[in-house]
Amino acid sequence: MTGTSLGDSLFHSRVRASTRGLFWLGIALVILGIAAIVFPLISTLVAALLVGWVFLLAGAFLFAGSFSIHGTGPFFGALLFSLLSIGTGVFLLFNPLAGEVALTLLVGVLFVFQGAFEIFFAFEMRPHTGWMGMLISGIASVVMAVLIAAGWPAISVIVLGILLGVNFLTTGFGYIFVSRAK
Repeated sequence: MTGTSLGDSLFHSRVRASTRGLFWLGIALVILGIAAIVFPLISTLVAALLVGWVFLLAGAFLFAGSFSIHGTGPFFGALLFSLLSIGTGVFLLFNPLAGEVALTLLVGVLFVFQGAFEIFFAFEMRPHTGWMGMLISGIASVVMAVLIAAGWPAISVIVLGILLGVNFLTTGFGYIFVSRAK
């Protein structure tokens, strides 16, 4: 058995070993995707608020941790970064609609990376069952990134929720297809 065949065999045995978890992950993502598409204004708002809380909490932890750093430069760098994170979190929590514009652009960038990963993953799996579903999911992520770039910033109020929903939906179906790999 060659090195490539051994690597392929190990990869596919790992995918087969986790099919049940991948299936349920896919189902959960499909349900989240449907909810986000049906309620795009709410899902966009929830995304902005969630990111705000993440920045606020991370900033608070970073602030506390900065006092354990020795050296003037690293201390002030960590302190500044923590205060910027806290400020970003507070801004998003009190101005979620204004934050949606920036978050929409950020999601577009993330969709490019996710799409690239899923396309690469699909070609790694080829010709096994499920590779085409993952390829379609990757292409859908890249297409959504292009749509964001074309309509940004005017579309930020509801499209973020819709695009997140479609992304969750296609990713969920991709994982369901992968879970059926033999």
